[in-house]
Amino acid sequence: MAESTSPPQAKRSDATRNAILAAARERFAADGYERATIRAIAKDAAIDPSMVMRYFGNKEGLFAAAVAVDLKLPDLGSLPRQEVGRVLVNHFLDMWEENEVLTALLRVGVTNQDGARRMQGIFREQLLPVARQVCPDPEQAPTRAALAATQLLGLALTRYVLRFPPAVALAREEAVAWLGPTVQRYFTAPSP
Repeated sequence: MAESTSPPQAKRSDATRNAILAAARERFAADGYERATIRAIAKDAAIDPSMVMRYFGNKEGLFAAAVAVDLKLPDLGSLPRQEVGRVLVNHFLDMWEENEVLTALLRVGVTNQDGARRMQGIFREQLLPVARQVCPDPEQAPTRAALAATQLLGLALTRYVLRFPPAVALAREEAVAWLGPTVQRYFTAPSP
């Protein structure tokens, strides 16, 4: 039985692309979008800067590829309504703790328009549809999702980027206990 394998060049190409993306994620997270350079990213990946341009075209293309994020949000429609806030806060804590791309994107998003647009796209394409599953008034879903995002992003900013000692020291259960009811209220409470 013959084994089907990718040609060696395709494997090298994938390895090079993955090395560039890994270096870019680290550099964007450490330096932000403005200070990260193609030259520094190429050096981190141990390749020539022209290879970065070959694979991604420019810094914007590299950034877009490096910070592609799937939040893997749970299906809130199948949850008991009173569990939405707690489940989302837990989910986002998992995402922030396991995915350095989110930290890089948050850092860049607060200082750069391309990063902000990327964050807005994630909000529009991933969080907003989830909000529509549980909001009592579909017309309020964008506002309610934005309010929930203020809490989730605020926690991420203070805990994982700015590293405020009390936010970092907060036990996960406490974070969920404090933020879960607030996120819950934003998504499911009657309109004020």
